[in-house]
Amino acid sequence: MFARLDQVLTGPDTSRHYLSMDLGDRSVRLSPRECRAELYGPQRHTSLWTAIWRQAASDARCESQNSTGVGRLLVVWLAVPGMNRSLYRLLHQFPVEQADLEQEAALGVLTALDTTDPNSSNTGGHLIRAGVRRMWSHAVRGRKEVPVLDLARFARIRNAVPVLTEEQRSPVGGWELHITPPADPAGLSASLRFTQSRRRIEGERLGALAHGAGLSRLVFRARRHEEEELIGTLTLRPAEGRR
Repeated sequence: MFARLDQVLTGPDTSRHYLSMDLGDRSVRLSPRECRAELYGPQRHTSLWTAIWRQAASDARCESQNSTGVGRLLVVWLAVPGMNRSLYRLLHQFPVEQADLEQEAALGVLTALDTTDPNSSNTGGHLIRAGVRRMWSHAVRGRKEVPVLDLARFARIRNAVPVLTEEQRSPVGGWELHITPPADPAGLSASLRFTQSRRRIEGERLGALAHGAGLSRLVFRARRHEEEELIGTLTLRPAEGRR
């Protein structure tokens, strides 16, 4: 926002943005850029500081709050250098966006402009402090916010999953896989591998061979429980292999 104000107030067509001030013994007519130089330059004069802010605030107060004139924008633009230090400090300390802080600062200045006395000796300081307070309030309020689930994104992911039939959800002899927490939308972050002990695999191969040979009952009766004594072993080899 502040960059946009620069373009409006320092562009090629700035003839209507001049401020004319009466300093008692002389009259001064300054452009917005010259006003800033006088307000924040190394040789700042108190009388000129007061006169610039008085004239800028008076011209802005003559405009309506909904006016598109540059008087109110000029007041904000003149306050920007006085608020920049706090702006960058807040950006360093809080997770806030610069554009949001600039908007809050402008709102703070404009709100204070509607109630301030242009003839006050410190009109500029009052407006600058109002903008800074507004930025601080926004930054502190944002720190207390708690992140929540993006419901729209969650709904899109959920609706993208096809609905399975009862047979697909519970196939005969199938496996069920439970993942906690739910898988990332991009897929699993690591491959899955199902393993079995070599002893169990050997037992399944023996059971399948015995079933094919019609010896299921014999093998079942001859099986060894964990606590029983080992009485022998049976080794399986490929049918075409050496015995």
